Amino acid sequence: MEQDDPGEALSELRERRLGALELLQPGFRRVPLRLQVPYVGASERQVEHVLSLLRGRPGKTVDLGSGDGRIVLAAHKCGLRPAVGYELNPWLVGLARLHAWRAGCAGSVCYLREDLWKVSLRDCHNVSVFLAPSVLPLLEDKLRAELPAGARVVSGRFPLPTWQPVAVMGEGLDRVWAYDVHSGGPNGQASPEPSSASVPGAPRSQVG
Repeated sequence: MEQDDPGEALSELRERRLGALELLQPGFRRVPLRLQVPYVGASERQVEHVLSLLRGRPGKTVDLGSGDGRIVLAAHKCGLRPAVGYELNPWLVGLARLHAWRAGCAGSVCYLREDLWKVSLRDCHNVSVFLAPSVLPLLEDKLRAELPAGARVVSGRFPLPTWQPVAVMGEGLDRVWAYDVHSGGPNGQASPEPSSASVPGAPRSQVG
């Protein structure tokens, strides 16, 4: 499979056997069809790559569509604080909170039952997303309009369609892309630009 072929990657995801929690999506009834994204939990390797590209960065860290909360919990444990997850499915929010409680972090991490398309990202400096290719163009618009200068976005499984990554890690479905946001867009909006900044704590990455 080509590393940058989202069509093949999406087909592979669809062929995976989904568990009961992955099929229960009650919140979807309130979300337009074109914005619905089925839940497939991040792998251990994917989580490691996300943390490698965010580790050591200050500011609020959020996971959009946080599922069972594993990325948020791991982010908190490696010092990315505050760490917040936004997830519409109430069952997954409950499961995330249970995992946090078992890890002794119930009062330290935050999982909110929110539609990721409606939350404000204006105070978010580190953003993790694992979404389907069909919604990534819309996500780009939201990120461009709301993120502050200096923010970093890490997209898992599929790259943002028009932004240029500053770092890439992993292979196949475990691949993640990092994007830095700089001021300079119209009316002071944030816009993505290439950056030569090093990635704290990350091994040598591939770009492009």
